[in-house]
Amino acid sequence: MIDAILLGAVRRGNENALAQIIDKYTAYVCVIIRNTVGESLTHEDVEEIAADVFFALWQNAGNVEKIKAWLSATARNKAKNKLREIRNDLPLDDEMMSDAVQEIENAIITNYERQAVKDAILSMDTLDREIFLRHYYDSQTVATIVAETGIKEATVRKRLVRGKKKLQAILGSQEVFGI
Repeated sequence: MIDAILLGAVRRGNENALAQIIDKYTAYVCVIIRNTVGESLTHEDVEEIAADVFFALWQNAGNVEKIKAWLSATARNKAKNKLREIRNDLPLDDEMMSDAVQEIENAIITNYERQAVKDAILSMDTLDREIFLRHYYDSQTVATIVAETGIKEATVRKRLVRGKKKLQAILGSQEVFGI
């Protein structure tokens, strides 16, 4: 009941109500973020993501029905987005060199294939790319994607198939993501 009152006040632009929500749920949001990212991010990064979550609440209060559920989903999504951002900044070469005996030629071919996959995925439209990365890169089930994004299951499945076909068309006969 108190959450509904606070949410209503936030919808009317009451900053004190937002401050009360922040006080009540900061620890909860930080735990969700930390559980999502593990030890991949610093304490400061977790705090920054938490601040982004509460700022998003302020901006989207009119679309929120239940504060705790919304904060949970938003915290998870923002944490995963931060991990993706960090992963995109890592050079591809760091992932390749597992055995010094491997020939440089193998490394070049592997790098070329990874770059081709990355380019193909980046050429997808935004929603297709998000769904594709969630499923194949983050290992999210279709049910999880549906729950976190609110997109219909049939749409998620259709976009995954479309993404696979696009990769096949771009990459030719190379097998990627079990395609």
